[in-house]
Amino acid sequence: MKPTVYVDTTIPSYYVDQRETLRLHIDRTRQWWDTERSQYQVFVSDLVVLELQEGDYPRQGDARALVASVPRLAPVPAVGDIVTAYLAHRLMPMQDLRDAFHLAFASFYKVDFLLTWNCQHLANARKQQHIRSVNSVLGLGSPLIVTPLELVIPEDEETL
Repeated sequence: MKPTVYVDTTIPSYYVDQRETLRLHIDRTRQWWDTERSQYQVFVSDLVVLELQEGDYPRQGDARALVASVPRLAPVPAVGDIVTAYLAHRLMPMQDLRDAFHLAFASFYKVDFLLTWNCQHLANARKQQHIRSVNSVLGLGSPLIVTPLELVIPEDEETL
């Protein structure tokens, strides 16, 4: 069985981005999506799709098309309850609940990895212990929260 990955909104956004200041992140995102994604079961949520529809930016349609065929995790009431608990434990900021929802989806559905470029609220080593502690209290596992730089299949494992 393939490992599971929940992809947050930053991944399709970076995939279609063209800013030179983000070239390393863009290139690594494209590499993972184009050549390594097939090694995983990949999921998004309706929230990812909604976030990609917000605003107006270059190649927005390409970002939405990128995730159009990716299976979506169903929005269930328990995910909202988890977000409420995250807020009560000060795990995520109250002014923007989206990061809390991404983590709640990944935790509730027991995905192996949450793939993101959000290093402030998600892929942040200082938050990992807090996330594990809160999820443990809630009876949830904790996905490994990583960037595309970290989600690489080592070359010696590719032939296994």
